[in-house]
Amino acid sequence: MSEAALTRRIVAGIGCRRDTPAETILSVLAEALEKTRLAEQKPDLLATGVIKANEAGIIKAAERLDIPIAVVEQAALEAVAPRTLTVSEMSLAHAGTPSLCEAAALAAAGERAVLAAPRYVRDGVTCAIAVADTETGKT
Repeated sequence: MSEAALTRRIVAGIGCRRDTPAETILSVLAEALEKTRLAEQKPDLLATGVIKANEAGIIKAAERLDIPIAVVEQAALEAVAPRTLTVSEMSLAHAGTPSLCEAAALAAAGERAVLAAPRYVRDGVTCAIAVADTETGKT
C-alpha cells in the first residue's frame, strides 16, 4: 500500500534595480520570509526573469544561499500574470508583466503554486514568495 506525502516547495521571486548588492537582496528576502511566516524556511530556488538573468546581486545571493536560480522566460511570466497580486506600472514597462518577482516565483514554483502574500518592496528590491504543496508517492 502506498501513501501520498506532501512536499512543500518555496520559491522566492526577485526583481531589483541594476547593481543592487547581494546583501540588500538577502536582507529583503529575509524580511519577506518573515512577513509570510516562513522565516524558518530556506527557499528551494530564487527566480527572476530574463531581464535580470545577469544581475550580479541576484547571482551572488543564490550562491550565498547555496540554491539555484531559475531564469523564467517571458512567455511563462506572461502566462502566470493573471495570478499575480500586484500591478506595477514600472514592472509592466520594464519587464512586460504586472509584477516580475510575483510572476517569476509563480512560474518557477509550478502550476499549483500560490503567492504567500503580495510582493515585498524595499531598497530597490522586490521579493515575492510562492509556495507549492505537491503530493509525492511514498511506499
